[in-house]
Amino acid sequence: MKHTKIVTTIGPASESKEALRSLAVAGMNVVRLNFSHGEHSWHRDVINRVREVSEELGQPIGILADLQGPRIRIGNEDEISVSEGQKIRVSDISHKEEFSSSDMPTVFLDVAGISDSLEAGHQILIEDGTIRLSVTDRVDGSISAVVEIAGLIKPRKGVNLPDSKLNLPILSEKDHKDLSFVLKEGVDFVGLSFVGSAADIESARETMRAELGADVRLPDIVSKIERKEAIRNIDEIIKATDAVMVARGDLGIEMPESEVTLLQKDIIRRSLMAVKPVIVATQMMKSMTESPIPTRAEVSDVTNAVVDHADAVMLSEESAMGKYPVETVSMMREIITKTEESPFDDVYCALDFNIRSESAVIIRSVYELAKSFKAKSILLFSLSGHTAKIASHFRPDTGILVATNNRRTYNQLALVWGAKPYLFEGDNNHATFVDKMVEKAKQDGSLSVGDQTVVFLGRVPGEYDNMRLVGIREIR
Repeated sequence: MKHTKIVTTIGPASESKEALRSLAVAGMNVVRLNFSHGEHSWHRDVINRVREVSEELGQPIGILADLQGPRIRIGNEDEISVSEGQKIRVSDISHKEEFSSSDMPTVFLDVAGISDSLEAGHQILIEDGTIRLSVTDRVDGSISAVVEIAGLIKPRKGVNLPDSKLNLPILSEKDHKDLSFVLKEGVDFVGLSFVGSAADIESARETMRAELGADVRLPDIVSKIERKEAIRNIDEIIKATDAVMVARGDLGIEMPESEVTLLQKDIIRRSLMAVKPVIVATQMMKSMTESPIPTRAEVSDVTNAVVDHADAVMLSEESAMGKYPVETVSMMREIITKTEESPFDDVYCALDFNIRSESAVIIRSVYELAKSFKAKSILLFSLSGHTAKIASHFRPDTGILVATNNRRTYNQLALVWGAKPYLFEGDNNHATFVDKMVEKAKQDGSLSVGDQTVVFLGRVPGEYDNMRLVGIREIR
């Protein structure tokens, strides 16, 4: 099986149950719901269809609810044409009445007080950076700027302020409503857009705890790295989050385009060391939105992410709006499989990581034992998924077969590199999990008679006081 997972954004091209089934069979592991679009009723229908498909196919499909985040937009009602070298005013909607009749062209930002974050020399990027302004000085209630890249400034277009420290809450009013909805729906992951610090993640987590209660397991937080401020605070963000997304769209706007690939590699490396799943996203197979075959550059892009040992690669408009969503997932799966079969994907020595614990040391021994005996797979029990994530960190050549009786863990492992989970929901007889899992793995072809496996049991509540490395087992 392929080890690198595929995250697929769902939209009009892929929302039907038949399409979702075809995508899952083709290689989709996690669905992404983009809450920048769509009513709650539409998202609920897709969530229900995904769960039905997952149950019918007997395979986990994680659900990632990607919140829109505190996006800044143009607040003008009319278009404004600006030319290179022109001086204009930039303010926010709280001063709209004051400056609307001014002789100087004024661009309004739709967040009150946002212009207070701008200083001389800061850049203002509009519509993915196709229009660029540079702040020259501050005037009462506004700032003056000079146009560096000309164009037509249109209403509601997105604005990036890469040099400014923004004092915006990580969850907008819309996000709070969307978050409440997805928590009730029981999604597996919540994507946080425009994360700038660990405090943003903790704030969102506290909001979820307040909504669900202290005793309920929360969805994993996927922090999207797409701001210059996030790069400055990358280590604290990775430490605080549950998973990471290299969101190359906005990241490529806020950072020099020539650095994006290098940043991607660095973020993957840091995430691996912290044992946090990491997704590479944006325009991986964009040409397949219209074409049945990818460009050679896109094939190289996916291959590169696999060689870097990302946990997952992601499709956006290709699967949400494209003409060939199933073909795109199939092609991505083929690229992943070919790359993982090649010597370029090999890890020649055990990856270093930042976790220093008894469990980490023991699981490293499991990895070394499987490698020494050329075992077909590692079999383990994981209640929370943490044990499986550490085993995945070493990127073993063997499969990682994981028994769990927790459905949230089952679905969340759909994002973890190399993990193939088996669900025994409601079954608390942990002592028999290995035998049951072996039988299931033989049925689905993951194991065959004569294969050797390494068996490891993590801490099992009420059963074992310590973790147990059972050792080598031959499948009969």
